[in-house]
Amino acid sequence: MLKQTILNSLHRAAGAKMVDFGGWDMPLHYGSQIEEHHHVRHDAGMFDVSHMRVVDLSGDGVQDWLRHLLANDVARLNVTGRALYSCMLNPQGGVIDDLIVYWVGEGRYRMVVNAGTTDKDLAWMREQANGRAIEICPREDLAMIAIQGPLAREKVWSALPGARAVSETLKPFHATWMGEWFIARTGYTGEDGFEIMLPTDKAGGFWQALVAAGVAPCGLGARDTLRLEAGMNLYGQDMDETTTPLETGLGWTVWLRDDRSFIGRAGLTEPTRKQVGLVLLDKGVMRSHSAVQTTQGVGEVTSGSFSPTLNRSIGLARVPAAVTVGDVVQIAVRDKLLNAKVVDYPFVRNGQPLVNV
Repeated sequence: MLKQTILNSLHRAAGAKMVDFGGWDMPLHYGSQIEEHHHVRHDAGMFDVSHMRVVDLSGDGVQDWLRHLLANDVARLNVTGRALYSCMLNPQGGVIDDLIVYWVGEGRYRMVVNAGTTDKDLAWMREQANGRAIEICPREDLAMIAIQGPLAREKVWSALPGARAVSETLKPFHATWMGEWFIARTGYTGEDGFEIMLPTDKAGGFWQALVAAGVAPCGLGARDTLRLEAGMNLYGQDMDETTTPLETGLGWTVWLRDDRSFIGRAGLTEPTRKQVGLVLLDKGVMRSHSAVQTTQGVGEVTSGSFSPTLNRSIGLARVPAAVTVGDVVQIAVRDKLLNAKVVDYPFVRNGQPLVNV
């Protein structure tokens, strides 16, 4: 039986098309995926991301433990509420998961991990904490709603009286408390907005208040095209335990500026592959697992789709390290080889196209 978020009945009442997403019954769209995508780019849309797991971490030595557990360095979190994006690696350098961790006070952190990897992540963290006085507390009592878009902040303030006072000056990649509510200025769309963690018994009322404020409910389909345009990886497609951050475009999340010992550091050797952006020059749509033919060897599209903002197909691909921006490569699409150009990504940020082909 599929797991359900606390907002499941509201999705169904709104006519959402529901699908199995990693064992969760989740909305794919509420009518038009393209319209939902554009609403986020030009106005404000919201996503039920309560299937993701909030994990609170505390205890003596929790900072040192996290510095060993994660490839990025939580010692860089020097302001309460500041967030850090990181990968959690296996000893070979492969990505167990990508996550966000917040410093919420002396000896206390909050982590948000992916839904499909929650059980694996918790088991790994508990194994690494064995013998330490670390408390690992999954917060199943919390829901999470992401509100994204250029008008997201003012519409949240309209729907949630009191939020403006605590979040108006909140910087990107920082979070703050409003009672039991945790308001983070983060997201997965390339637009401004919030990811708000709140008690499950308050989620339905807040969702409906956001609808009344003009925030459009959006599903997994739009979330995927938005994150792809923003050049953001999807775990299980663009990286997994067989790939390292250095070959999946996430080298910037690995802190190597000192001799800190962290799990997987020894496996981070010079990569022979790298991640690049692709824009299809011919008519068609790239999909994940499509072969990429280059003069340096064969690669693979890891994420591919139609870009509603650019009105053409874009993708992320893992290719030989010698491939460079500006190269024209061939993509295998339905037994045809279609031309694509290698570009820098992100493709779109804050509603503005960043590539010109």
